[in-house]
Amino acid sequence: MPSDYESFWTHQRYAVIGDSRKATFPRLTYNGLKAAGKTPYAVDPGSEQIEGDTAYANLDALPESVEAAVLEVPKAETAEWVGHVADAGIGQLWIHQQRDTPEALELAKQRGVHVLHGTCAVMYLQGGYHSIHKWINKLIGKY
Repeated sequence: MPSDYESFWTHQRYAVIGDSRKATFPRLTYNGLKAAGKTPYAVDPGSEQIEGDTAYANLDALPESVEAAVLEVPKAETAEWVGHVADAGIGQLWIHQQRDTPEALELAKQRGVHVLHGTCAVMYLQGGYHSIHKWINKLIGKY
């Protein structure tokens, strides 16, 4: 039986949320989803394009609804973005490792958003050096 972390990647449409004005956009996640045949939408208020694709300033601007979102913004903005995810009706959210806060997790719980956190999203999408993370997490029972 797949874990919640593995099942998260069974959706078709995702919002990948970052802010290139403040940190590198999560391109590995974005490109990993594209390589897996999924439809990722870049949500980045600091850019008009990501990898040659349109970047949207917010979730309301997306051309269609998404089933899940991956959030990798500065930690100070995580709770605000959790609110935006809930407002958009997105019920599945992955908060990239070391970006979660108690306030963000509590808000997600209150708003009915199922959150995965505490681990790297990329290890589920790509091989390479991220496979080491996968191996370690399997070893310690966190995969």
